[in-house]
Amino acid sequence: MSDLPKKIWINEEGPREGFQIEANPIALKRKAELIEALAETGLKQIDCVSFVNPKRVPGMADADELAAAIRKKPGVRYTGLWLNQQGLERAYNSQLDIIGAIRVTASESFSVNNTNKNIQQTLDEQRAWLKSYAEHDVPVEWGYVMTAFGCNYEGYMPIPQVVRMVGEVLDLADEADVQLNGVYLADTVGWANPLMMEKTIGAVREKWPDLPLALHLHDTRGTGLANVYAALKLGVAKFDSSCAGLGGCPFAGHRGAAGNICTEDLVFMCEEMGIETGVDLDALIKVAHLAEDIFGRQLPGKVMHGGSLNRYKKT
Repeated sequence: MSDLPKKIWINEEGPREGFQIEANPIALKRKAELIEALAETGLKQIDCVSFVNPKRVPGMADADELAAAIRKKPGVRYTGLWLNQQGLERAYNSQLDIIGAIRVTASESFSVNNTNKNIQQTLDEQRAWLKSYAEHDVPVEWGYVMTAFGCNYEGYMPIPQVVRMVGEVLDLADEADVQLNGVYLADTVGWANPLMMEKTIGAVREKWPDLPLALHLHDTRGTGLANVYAALKLGVAKFDSSCAGLGGCPFAGHRGAAGNICTEDLVFMCEEMGIETGVDLDALIKVAHLAEDIFGRQLPGKVMHGGSLNRYKKT
């Protein structure tokens, strides 16, 4: 077990995660308002849109317009997600920062429901993406293994299958002569618990001891921050999170598939443990309340309602 990291890196996913699953329409102006407010909190990367079929994800019908409408702050990366070649072409034509990735799924059933492609078809598509990235001079930074801990279609994910898919990601990177920053393990629908974190991360580290790992965690069943703590103790220092706990996966096979771990809650926990995040918590809490106003309901973040401890601390 390593010491806790001194600093973590946060990739903010609230806008994309939230807008893509929202049943009620949200005005483009208000979407841009949320993204621009998040950029003022110290966050350095914000995932803004999904370039997906608007018939399947109506909340992303204005993705191209939103990408153009955001007033960009220097030093902040504004990214998007795509699930197929058509989406990638739209991303190229957008005004976002295009960051290449290798994306695979441990669960065959989830892969089919999410992208209409099985695992082998997904691997073939990733090869095409890697060729396209090279042609467009797009940097490829991370690999992703989705449903790395469990799936509502197939149950708990066997660790050997997760290790196999990490290997597939690394093999694809080698084929394309790409040097990845590391690999994300994604708890796409919220199955993980702290012991699973230790076992899965441990199994990956046993085979690739020097491979940096990051986590994309959902808080569907309330274990999100416990999973973060387990990962922090193993030296993981990069996390996706979602302002106010926004979002969820529209293809999870479960109506209660909650959004990512909440950014304010993650920042609060880490800062209170002496781990630097680079984020202004009080400013972020204000943005979480702005999100409630934009989405028109109470959102599930805890610290946004309980407040930070800053005003109670002695100077």
